Amino acid sequence: MRISKWHLVVYAAITLFGVLAAVPNILTPAQQATFGHYFPARPVTLGLDLKGGSHLVLEVDSAALRKARMDALLNDARAILRRAGERASAARLSGTTLTITLADQAALDKVLPEVRKLATPTSALGFATGASDIDVTTSGTVVSVALTEAGINERMSAAVEQSLEIIRRRVDQVGVAEPLIQRVGGDRILVQLPGLQDPTRLRQLLGSTAQMSFHMVDQTVDPNGVAPRGVMILPGANDPGKYAVEERVAISGDRLADAKAGFDQRTNEPIVSFSFDSTGARQFAEITQANVGKPFAIVLDGKVLTAPVIREPIIGGQGQISGNFSPQEATVLSALLRSGALPAPLTIIEERTVGPNLGSDSIRMGLYTGAAGFIAVVLLMVVLYSTWGLIANVGLVLHTILTIGVLGLLGSTLTLPGIAGIILGIGMAVDANILINARIREETAAGAGAMKALDVGFNKAYATIVDGNMTTMVGMILLFMFGSGPVRGFAITMIIGIAISMFTSITVVRLLMRDAVIRRKMKKIEIHSIFGRVWSLPSFSFMRGRFIAIGTSAVISTASIILFFTPGLNYGIDFVGGIQVEATSQTPIDLATVRKKMEDLNLGEVALQEFGQGTSVLVRVQRQPGGEEAQTAALAQIREGVAEVIPDANFERTEVVGPTVSTELARSGFLAVGLGMLAILIYIWWRFEWHFAVGAIATLILDITKMIGFFSLMQIDFNLTAIAAVLTLIGYSVNDKVVVYDRMRENLRKYKTMPFSDLIDLSINQVIMRCIFTSVAILASLLPMAIWGGDTVKPFAWPMIFGVVVATTSSIYIGGPILLFLSRWWKDRETARAPGAAGTPATES
Repeated sequence: MRISKWHLVVYAAITLFGVLAAVPNILTPAQQATFGHYFPARPVTLGLDLKGGSHLVLEVDSAALRKARMDALLNDARAILRRAGERASAARLSGTTLTITLADQAALDKVLPEVRKLATPTSALGFATGASDIDVTTSGTVVSVALTEAGINERMSAAVEQSLEIIRRRVDQVGVAEPLIQRVGGDRILVQLPGLQDPTRLRQLLGSTAQMSFHMVDQTVDPNGVAPRGVMILPGANDPGKYAVEERVAISGDRLADAKAGFDQRTNEPIVSFSFDSTGARQFAEITQANVGKPFAIVLDGKVLTAPVIREPIIGGQGQISGNFSPQEATVLSALLRSGALPAPLTIIEERTVGPNLGSDSIRMGLYTGAAGFIAVVLLMVVLYSTWGLIANVGLVLHTILTIGVLGLLGSTLTLPGIAGIILGIGMAVDANILINARIREETAAGAGAMKALDVGFNKAYATIVDGNMTTMVGMILLFMFGSGPVRGFAITMIIGIAISMFTSITVVRLLMRDAVIRRKMKKIEIHSIFGRVWSLPSFSFMRGRFIAIGTSAVISTASIILFFTPGLNYGIDFVGGIQVEATSQTPIDLATVRKKMEDLNLGEVALQEFGQGTSVLVRVQRQPGGEEAQTAALAQIREGVAEVIPDANFERTEVVGPTVSTELARSGFLAVGLGMLAILIYIWWRFEWHFAVGAIATLILDITKMIGFFSLMQIDFNLTAIAAVLTLIGYSVNDKVVVYDRMRENLRKYKTMPFSDLIDLSINQVIMRCIFTSVAILASLLPMAIWGGDTVKPFAWPMIFGVVVATTSSIYIGGPILLFLSRWWKDRETARAPGAAGTPATES
């Protein structure tokens, strides 16, 4: 209990810094503008599920990038052949290999050096490695050119970086406030746009390559026939017609200097005016002078925007694009042209949109459920520990403030699952205070004075707190590593909360309790509830009923496994992919009409869920065949169909998860669960003994199977939030078992001759009240979330409530019997190996 002044200064500095970091979250925008720079952190950023907006993950099309490079190599190789006097048709593409077949060695000697010059050093693409991006080999008079892996990787990296800048320019030009645009992995880009809820406009803005070019129209070719060499048949962008245009690019879109949306003064129709740079203006003048009276096609991403007839030479380098545009389409097109073309197509592989109304409801529900959960825990501590509970509550308040402060310092984004993480963290932080107070009570009952009870109680509780929190921390770290989006937000708030609870419980609460003892000059610490002395359960022999307990657990787990297969888990779109749209109306919605309309779209299996007193409907459609593009196309059909049968429909939330993302999320989610159990096994083995570790994992498997059965029975969405619930259960369940194991380890040292079954009973009876109190505290924090938390956290809260009950009962009734079985099995095995030995230690008898 001796604390140096330097320690007090450090504790005070950490606390003050954390409180100052949290203060900006209660300032108004005006106060933030005036005083914000005086504080060490900015307010915590709210996620899109709290303030509304759109979230997209785009993937660079690596196949298109490879094809573009190979097409360029083919054109360059044919140009080399023509200059060398060889047939251009000698160069052909076969998959991802360019083959040049030459007539003789002399032709090879002329062509090969020029082909080798086509290599682009990877230093030109990003890093100065000096390696070539192509591999040139020869076999006789045949030259083969293939792309190197290093070259493709460098080209992909450069394409992603270039795409990032182009997307930023596009987003800036449509005026979205505070966008988040960042690279994710090697070939993906994350875009979060607060306040933008029009996914159709967003897909046009971000998914379009915007590769513009100008071509002459070949009027001698029938656009409905077969195109001869040098001519390509392209569809119209805004009309059903087809156009026969020359493959040769007359002017590249790279020559565009500016583009603006406007209106034609004669017809008042929306148009896009453009201008070329000096080189483009000269080329444009030459082409229009030489082709008066001929149509000139403006091509964007393989579609003809318009093909006006050149009436007269255009000298100024300016023109306009018209073609049945809406004002919004003209604005998007001008933004695309100004920002430039993407180096490769971007595919939207994940899309989530939340309306502002749903976001504001989420904030309100998050605050309400958070406050209700916090108040419930605070009241529980006062009921259990009276005045000493108030000291614990000071630690809880500080824990909450510091958690918010650290989130602000890290620049983390707070989502609704993140709020759930804070609330659950408060419930789990109570566990440390319950352990400490329980230990102090025991020391006082054994006759220790006030300061000694405080000292010994904290020391004995410390090891248990560290072991219990470390097992939970392992699961949260893995959830952060393998999770995504809001699930990672939940994990980071839990990690921060667990770390801060260690500080507040071991330092702040200890200092306050020590100060109370010294100021009151207490001789003895009496920790009672507000109703007087805390009653204790009578001693009970849990091992005598072990066969009934294990049998009951086995039956429930077996039933859960059957439920896993029939009816099975209700996998959310995170894992199976697909489309989900939530719409609301001012009047009750006729589900039969909506279902009929959705079935008429022929999009496969459709599921409808009604809620909100019949004024809200959730439409789920299975994953569409045909890749990622098919998902976004189906979303447009669903929105149009819902709007048709519900004229005042307000789309609160849309989600599109393609097959690539759903497969990755499923793999990473189940991998996180598996690695979490393995890490916990290793940690308990290291801190205790092998049979403790195996017993914990065996009990844990039984707990998880029951939770999976609960998901199957209740048909709750099994998505990433469900994986978060499973991993949290793993952490909590092992935490609970570590408390029991820690008491067993302590008693093994104290009662060396006691039979192991009696020792297990003694240990469980000593900690059973702590297990019950902690479980009640966790349930008190979770119940408001389960009742009022909304669809985002309910798939987490209800299974967690069930899981806490299961974990607590298994710690009491299942963990001990399994440990006893393993201990006796090991004893019999050792006896069989050494029949002449005296046997095993008395502690294992």
